[in-house]
Amino acid sequence: MTQAQKYLKELKKIFFDNEIYLSDYQLERMAHFAELVTEKNEHVNLISRKDIQNIVENHIFISAFITEFLPDRVNRFLDIGTGGGFPGIPLAIIKPLMRGVLADSTAKKIDAVREFISKLKMPNVIAENCRVESPEFKEKYANSFDLVVSRSTVPLSVLLRYSIPLIKNKAYLAAIKGGDLTQEFKTAKTKYKPYIKKSTIFELAYKPSNTRNEKGKKLILLELTK
Repeated sequence: MTQAQKYLKELKKIFFDNEIYLSDYQLERMAHFAELVTEKNEHVNLISRKDIQNIVENHIFISAFITEFLPDRVNRFLDIGTGGGFPGIPLAIIKPLMRGVLADSTAKKIDAVREFISKLKMPNVIAENCRVESPEFKEKYANSFDLVVSRSTVPLSVLLRYSIPLIKNKAYLAAIKGGDLTQEFKTAKTKYKPYIKKSTIFELAYKPSNTRNEKGKKLILLELTK
């Protein structure tokens, strides 16, 4: 069994266990993506070397899993701090009609993401080597997105500061976070209260290994207005 076949088998099981039904084509693309990241990670630090054996569950699946909590009526997304293409590439595989921009300030990572996009034949996403807070990026993408996603470790208030110039009048921010978010969430809501119409925190629990969210991952979903 090849590495890609092993990834495919693992992907099929975890999605089936959680009653998320994807096409064979989508699952095969995710398995191919996992293989590409694993190979590239030998040369470019995209994810932790210690965590590479858990790439399906901790990176591919969790990036795809957040689509279960996202609103349906979003068309264009921005992935801030995409790293190796997470969560942007799995999100774009599940939502092929959505268009996305995957942004990261590290050139080596964006070079890898561009290679992944090309090999996976994904015309609905592009990769940008830029800081999203830079004047150039803000000028190019002002008022462009109705969804911002991120797995980056920057505080929620910073993500909001980055996002507000780039979103449409109505949009959503979805951030995958871990740990105690009480103070971070409070600070963000206090500082950006006029922009936050609604906020929800989802526990990212899933079968079979994280049924009570032992891993402590959460999805913060903010509905924003300008």
